[in-house]
Amino acid sequence: MSRLRYVSDRLLVVYAIYLGVIVGLFSSVYYYLLKWGTNTIWHNLSTTNEQLSHYGWIITTIGGLLVGLAVKYFSVSGGMSEVVGEIHESGYLNYKKIPGMLIASLLSLIAGSSVGPEAPLVDINGSIGSLLGKKLKLKQEQLRTLTFCGISAALGAFFGSPLGSAIFALEIPHRFGLEYYESFIPVVVSAIVGFLVFRFSTGLTIGGQYKYPHYSNFAEGLHAQDILYALLIGVICAATAFLFIAIFRLTGHLVSPLKKNPVLLNTLGGLGIGIAAFFVPLSLFYGEDQIQTIIDQGFQMGLGSLLILLLVKSLTVSLSIHSGFRGGFVFPVFLIGVTLGSVISLVFPFIPPTVSLVCATAALAAALLKTPVSMIIVISVISGTHVIPLVTVSVITSLLLTVGTGIVSTQKPRPRIENNAEP
Repeated sequence: MSRLRYVSDRLLVVYAIYLGVIVGLFSSVYYYLLKWGTNTIWHNLSTTNEQLSHYGWIITTIGGLLVGLAVKYFSVSGGMSEVVGEIHESGYLNYKKIPGMLIASLLSLIAGSSVGPEAPLVDINGSIGSLLGKKLKLKQEQLRTLTFCGISAALGAFFGSPLGSAIFALEIPHRFGLEYYESFIPVVVSAIVGFLVFRFSTGLTIGGQYKYPHYSNFAEGLHAQDILYALLIGVICAATAFLFIAIFRLTGHLVSPLKKNPVLLNTLGGLGIGIAAFFVPLSLFYGEDQIQTIIDQGFQMGLGSLLILLLVKSLTVSLSIHSGFRGGFVFPVFLIGVTLGSVISLVFPFIPPTVSLVCATAALAAALLKTPVSMIIVISVISGTHVIPLVTVSVITSLLLTVGTGIVSTQKPRPRIENNAEP
C-alpha cells in the first residue's frame, strides 16, 4: 500500500481550481436537468388552487414513490447530517453514492417537494473532491480540504456568492464557528472557479437575484432606530427557529414507525405534500421562484395567509426531509424567512419592508443552520441590498438566542480541539 502524502499549499490550490472547473460544469448539467424536468412535468399546471387540486397531488405522490424506489435500490446517502458526520470522521464522502443521489435528488426536486438542491450538490460534488483526494493519496487533512473544495464550488454555483459559499462549507460542520480554517484559501478558490464556470455555462446574472422594495435609508444612511429594528427581528427569528425545530422533530417522531419501509413512507410523504399544495400552492417546490412572489405580493396576502404559509411550509419541509426526499434546507428556509419578514413588517409597520425581509431571511437561516457569517454574505449578495450592518445584528442576535440547538444533528457543538492531535 502506498504511503499517504502531503502536497504543497500551492499544488493544493491547483487541485482546487481543477475541482472548480469539474464541479461548475457538473452543476450546470444538474441545473439544466432540473429545469427541463420541472418544465416537462409541470408546464400544463398553473399556480391556481383549482388546477393544483386536480393534478398536483398525483405528481407529488408518484414522485414520492419513485424517490422511495431510488432510495431502496440505489446507494443513497441520508443528506446533510450524514455528510457532516462523514466530514468529521474521515473527511471522505463515498463517490459510489453519486448515481443514487443524483437520481433521487432530481426526482425529489422535480416532484415538487420542499427540499433544496444544495444538499445533493454538497454530497455529490464533495464526493468528487474526496475521490480526487483518494486518487492523489493525500493525508486526511488535505483530503478533507478537497472535499470542502468540491462542496464550495457547487454552492458557489447555486448561491451566486463565492465567498459566502466557501464560508458556508466551512461553517456547517460546527454549531459555533469556522473550525477547518486551514482549508480556507483552497475552498475560496474552488468556489470562485465553480461560480464562474456555472455562470458562464448558464448565462445567469450575478448578484441581486431578488428585487426588494425601495428603501430610502440606503441613500440617506442608516439610523440608530434601524439597529433596534434589527435586534427585534433577531429575537422574533430565534422564536420562530424554535417553532420550526419543534415541528421538525415532531414530524420525525410521527413518521418514525414507517422508516423501515422507505417506499411507502416516501409515497405517503409525496401525498402529504400534494394535499398541502391543494390548500397552500406556494408551499410547493423548494422556494427559489416563490421567494420573489412573497416579496412582491406578501403584504397584499394578509397576515393570516402569511402565517398559514409559514406553518405549512415548515411542515412540508419537515415532511419532505423525514419521509426520504433527498435535498436540503437552505432555499426552503429562505422562503420561510421571507414570509416571516412580511409578517414582521405587517405587525410592526414602522419597520421598513426591505429591512424585515432581508434580516429575517438571514437570521432565521443562521439560527437553524448555525452558519452566521455565510448567511450575512449570501443574503446580502442575492438581495442586492446594502443593509449588511442590520443583517449582522439580526443574525448574531438570533444565533446567540438559539445556541445549543439546530437542525443538522451531526454538527459539533464544541471547538475542534482534536485538531491538536493531527499531524
